[in-house]
Amino acid sequence: MRVLVVTAVPAERDAVTRAFGPGFAVDVIAAGVGPAAAAAGAATALAARPYGLVISAGIGGGFRLVAPPESVVVADAIVAADLGAETPDGYVPVTALGFGTVEHRPPAALVRAVADATGAVTGTVLTVSTVTGSAARADELRARHPQAAAEAMEGFGVAEAAALHGVPVLEIRAVSNAVGPRDRSAWRIGEALDALSAAFGKLAPVLEGWE
Repeated sequence: MRVLVVTAVPAERDAVTRAFGPGFAVDVIAAGVGPAAAAAGAATALAARPYGLVISAGIGGGFRLVAPPESVVVADAIVAADLGAETPDGYVPVTALGFGTVEHRPPAALVRAVADATGAVTGTVLTVSTVTGSAARADELRARHPQAAAEAMEGFGVAEAAALHGVPVLEIRAVSNAVGPRDRSAWRIGEALDALSAAFGKLAPVLEGWE
């Protein structure tokens, strides 16, 4: 089984790439930041050659008390958190408007196997187009998505492309900061990239067994 890993930026791509030894059938790309770039990059790669699995990977924000900095999250649900409409009664997802989708579910058995192998937290990973920058927004997201463990900007786009091509999807995030007020002094980007690399270093046996 050949695996496609889609990251946003070269630093994430390199962290994943260095985790795999020679001989493992994996392609790792940096498709760009945000769901549109991620979807376009993933779809282009999927159209070029066959894959048995697509993984959206990188660093992201973790919700306090669920996924602290330097932890790893494996999504059991990949959710578009801001694809919808604002109304006088609050936010309404696009599905409530009668069209579209806002959620993709990775294979449950694979999620469990990856979490067991890596020691990762499992939970919903939210895809946002604007990174959360306040406690109020973090609280709002958790109220709407009680199982949310992390937020990032690409997972739903990758999942949409994978669904279009009939390929299963995973999302794996290493946490660099808490979701909420943007305190750059507390960010742990280097450590999160190391955690991402370490997690992927434990994946090869799981993926080979899953196929």
